[in-house]
Amino acid sequence: MKNERMTEWGIAVLAAGSALLGSLVTGWFTRGAGERQAEAARHAGNRQADALLETVRMTLEEQRAARLHEARRQTYARYVEAAEAAFFARRTGEGQPGEGPGLQRALGAVLLEGPDEVGRAASRFADLMGKSSSSLDDLERARRDFTEAAQQALRGGVF
Repeated sequence: MKNERMTEWGIAVLAAGSALLGSLVTGWFTRGAGERQAEAARHAGNRQADALLETVRMTLEEQRAARLHEARRQTYARYVEAAEAAFFARRTGEGQPGEGPGLQRALGAVLLEGPDEVGRAASRFADLMGKSSSSLDDLERARRDFTEAAQQALRGGVF
């Protein structure tokens, strides 16, 4: 009977040891799998964060471009109004004596807003307006050149 108890105790200890060893091995592999899953989740989270940041950056860039486009459009429109008034005064001999300074102020705004092609076209028209020897055809051509340069800049998104 003593041998039987020892055998039962031995079997119980062996079974408990086996269960403990099995739990340790299972826990070890489970921990490794958990670490791999956590790393994969971290990597996926980083990719999501990068994608979100890129979306925000693109949205801000689009908004900046839209604000710049609208500011240029308004500046070009003011220049066209001043150019039309100055051209009308030259062509008809009627108009306000202050048309030249208005054109110069509008020119300064165009030069500030850019791009360079539009600024050069605006300067050419203003220069011709300042010369009494400029023909109406030259003025009309310079005015049309400015309009085309401004339209190209606004259409092409040259910022």
